Amino acid sequence: MTLYLPSHMQIRSALISVYSKDGLEPIIRRLHELGVQLYSTGGTQSYIQKLGFPVTAVESLTGYPSILDGRVKTLHPAVFGGILARREPAHLAQLSEYNIPEIDCVIVDLYPFEETVATSNDPAEIIEKIDIGGVSLIRAAAKNWKDVVVVGSKEEYKMFLDLLDEQNGEFSAYNRREFARRAFKVTSNYDIAIFNWFNEGTTDISFKYSIHRSDILRYGENPHQSGVFFGDFEKVFDKLGGKAISYNNLVDIDAAVQLMREFQVGKPAFAILKHTNACGVARRHTLLEAWQAALACDPVSAFGGIFITNAKVDIPTAQEINKLFYEVLIAPDFDPEALELLKKKDQRILLRIKSFELPKRTFRSLLNGVVEQDADLKTETEADLRTVTGRAPTPKEAGELIFAVKCVKHLKSNAIALVKERQLIGMGCGQPSRVDALKQAIAKARSFGFDLEGAVMASDAFFPFPDCVEIAHEAGITAVIQPGGSVKDQDSIDACNKYGMAMVMTGFRHFRH
Repeated sequence: MTLYLPSHMQIRSALISVYSKDGLEPIIRRLHELGVQLYSTGGTQSYIQKLGFPVTAVESLTGYPSILDGRVKTLHPAVFGGILARREPAHLAQLSEYNIPEIDCVIVDLYPFEETVATSNDPAEIIEKIDIGGVSLIRAAAKNWKDVVVVGSKEEYKMFLDLLDEQNGEFSAYNRREFARRAFKVTSNYDIAIFNWFNEGTTDISFKYSIHRSDILRYGENPHQSGVFFGDFEKVFDKLGGKAISYNNLVDIDAAVQLMREFQVGKPAFAILKHTNACGVARRHTLLEAWQAALACDPVSAFGGIFITNAKVDIPTAQEINKLFYEVLIAPDFDPEALELLKKKDQRILLRIKSFELPKRTFRSLLNGVVEQDADLKTETEADLRTVTGRAPTPKEAGELIFAVKCVKHLKSNAIALVKERQLIGMGCGQPSRVDALKQAIAKARSFGFDLEGAVMASDAFFPFPDCVEIAHEAGITAVIQPGGSVKDQDSIDACNKYGMAMVMTGFRHFRH
């Protein structure tokens, strides 16, 4: 049977039950002007009455007062019947039989569950902010979108009011379906937030990237691919300027934050990334020196890159950065003069990062599903270094090795990082063999004029053969850090001993696929 679906419907009655009253008054005023019958509950009812508009209490429909400390107010057939009834003879006859009024519009704003979790450690308080009636009202109205307009959150108040004014209380089928789509998004996000709170500390899959916010990107990985971001970008960043963020920007920004997390504490550090791989990393006494050293690592690849630092960007550094084209610049803060200068290039994205903290679980879509794993949050310290050669690294080498392993952890496997004086002077990544990665790293270092004598080497995984040690020795490298774990570890150890090199093992592999 084909159901009657009017292209337009006129709102004649509305049930309003909201937490946030901000922006509600003009909606109530306009509904009253249009002759709409208002129904409401509790605090919302009192609010409407104080504004001086007529409103009917839901209790007069149900015959029951609000009970159980407000836990039960609207959960009754006299309410849900009027929302869920299809506007067809059989359903309308039942409404008439039981004296249930039709409800054409439902406006709800849910209890602030996520905000309560963020500000309270009291389980009892958090539980009471799990909205039951409101979610049920939203779902019922959204299900019956063909006959009912649903406003699922305060975020939709303005859109609803604009259409209310423009169309004098009439809503098209397109309007009603769009409000329903948004409403189901609200309830989906709400359920995810509640699940995540209950799921904390369990091993069950926990999709922490709540879909309560979605931004349509400029495009996907390539211009012919569309893209959407699901998550709360503003929770991590303040966007201070620049063009809209693309799919590739997001992927690179994520890689940049993961890398700089390793260097967030201590002297100024700067990193330059291209296609998620670091092509320049350096730490120095001043931010300007750190920038200059990071750029020197690979000034060619830096063009159009992602820049990130652990320090406030000052005007001398901004003046130098401004000479180069880049996609994104990320920093904890900017001096006012520096920000003013950098914002003049209005296509370059400027982000103020609020925290370098990362989720403890990561997700990736594969085949016809999703894999979840613990994030690789291990950051090695000197306590993790186990000397396996006759010569131990000098204190300076030990510090360089720690710097190198932080860098190699964020390069695509197979990966090698060469470091000297707290500067990533050579890198090899994404290679089919570790030998290829090392040769690439050496070639890059030499192409930019770096002297490898006294440099150190980090590998993301173990050496199955001594060949990398031999190549490193020939290049002038004096110390090596690697996780160990090969059945032939001793061959590489013996090669280091032969050449007087120091080798330490950490026991932590950092594959990055």
